[in-house]
Amino acid sequence: MSFITTTDGTNIFYKDWGSGRPVVFSHGWPLSADAWDAQMLYLVSKGYRVIAHDRRGHGRSNQPSEGNDMDTYADDLAQLIESLDLK
Repeated sequence: MSFITTTDGTNIFYKDWGSGRPVVFSHGWPLSADAWDAQMLYLVSKGYRVIAHDRRGHGRSNQPSEGNDMDTYADDLAQLIESLDLK
């Protein structure tokens, strides 16, 4: 399983499949990265690289009591994108 650790120490799970132009998926409440599997498999078959993460407090990511707000979710996603060097 793949994780990044954010600047506040939260471990964020992510899936990174395929190669090519990247497409990033972000789930809603109360789902996880698994909600996108069908779409991810389709896009991989078309030559894309697909990435989906479990937001903090969801799925396989850490379940912190703080930071469960949209600004922190966006910061976490930005850190994931940066760590994977997505362009």
